[in-house]
Amino acid sequence: MPATASSVPSSPRFKIQALACGSMAVAAAGSLHAGARVLGDRGAASLRGIVRVPGDKSISHRALLFGAIAIGETAIEGLLPAEDPLSTAACLRAMGVGVSPIVAGQTVRVEGVGLDGLQEPESVLDCGNSGTTMRLMLGLLAGRVGRHFVLDGDRSLRRRPMRRVGQPLALMGASIRGRCAGNLAPLAIEGQDLHGAVIGTPIASAQVKSAILLAALTARGNTTVIEPARSRDHSERMLQAFGADLAIGGDSGRHVTVHPGAQLHGRPVVVPGDISSAAFWLVAAAITPGAEITLENVGLNPTRTGILDVLEQMGASIERFNLREVAGEPVGDLRARHGPLRPFTIAGDLIPRLVDEIPVLAVAACCAEGISRVGDAAELRIKETDRLAVMARQLLAMGARLEETPDGLTIEGGQGLRGAEVDSESDHRVAMSLAVAAQIAVGSTLLQGSEAAAVSYPGFWDDLARLQA
Repeated sequence: MPATASSVPSSPRFKIQALACGSMAVAAAGSLHAGARVLGDRGAASLRGIVRVPGDKSISHRALLFGAIAIGETAIEGLLPAEDPLSTAACLRAMGVGVSPIVAGQTVRVEGVGLDGLQEPESVLDCGNSGTTMRLMLGLLAGRVGRHFVLDGDRSLRRRPMRRVGQPLALMGASIRGRCAGNLAPLAIEGQDLHGAVIGTPIASAQVKSAILLAALTARGNTTVIEPARSRDHSERMLQAFGADLAIGGDSGRHVTVHPGAQLHGRPVVVPGDISSAAFWLVAAAITPGAEITLENVGLNPTRTGILDVLEQMGASIERFNLREVAGEPVGDLRARHGPLRPFTIAGDLIPRLVDEIPVLAVAACCAEGISRVGDAAELRIKETDRLAVMARQLLAMGARLEETPDGLTIEGGQGLRGAEVDSESDHRVAMSLAVAAQIAVGSTLLQGSEAAAVSYPGFWDDLARLQA
């Protein structure tokens, strides 16, 4: 359904674009398509209760991958049973790794084949929509001498850049070919005898770093990765726990060195709740009148807690308690309550610590009294969607006052949102962010593509209904 444009007073400080007509837009006959969901039609329903968010997606991928190349069994509790980790597991099974069925609430068991035990698959390895699967697989497979692999994915994944991983791996001797000079899938990998290298990455990316570390495990000689800022460090923590010879140094742990030769050994892994999934409830509680939400067993790795820092700077009521360490990862419980919010400015080294949470922080900014700014976040343009452009489009449709910049957003808060027809554009984080926005919008919102949430949070809609009840 096309949006109806309306005239909006101009502002010298903001580029105001056409707005959707609001809740009337969702009432037209025939507009409710498969995957569409009507939100915000429960009156003034608040959000109260306890949530245990699904397992951390980043840690789930790594537990599967590192368990696959270890000796012995890796038992994983709390692994995220969502589409992206399922893609990783399917690729590993196709290369001869035993991975038990991934079912919510059940321990997943991985029978490792050792550092060089991966078999050449009979067909293309399908990474689905998972950029993490494809990028980490490039590092995992680059050194499998004499074996050939082809990685592919869905239409969205085929548009996502892979040269950022392929180029540093080429410095180690990797042979990776694909469309657009190796930048786009499908990608063909011919396993090579890799050599160590000192590699400086132009961006702080845990996926790029992890791919290099995986390749370094079987290279000849040491490999050092140097990042411009420290990205999330789940790979380093877990590799050390599995027995890798790995050293961390430099300012704030930006230098990571792998000394090859150490054998990895399977071990139990407990996956904490994903703070990126918890972020939706933290923001929802902060902006919804009368809300109070407790989140149990959330991973609080300091390379991932930028969302907490920003919300606390905004004046949000966030309580951390029951702090502990589980399998090398800091974990705790969080309680968030509604309250007035101040605007924020985020950029620089903080971005890698909350890059996945920027879409929902944009929603929080709409409710803050003042102007919030996001900068240095061009990385969001090459996620499942161009998240800067998509969030700008969808929030404008709900009445937000904002300007999209080349590397971020400028948002004038305190204007209020109204119901409209919006679209996740098949991005899971956009879908859930728009659900949070609909919670405080005036009138009903029709969200197209709500099923995208299942990529990282299969039970999101059930949890939302329970908290509203």
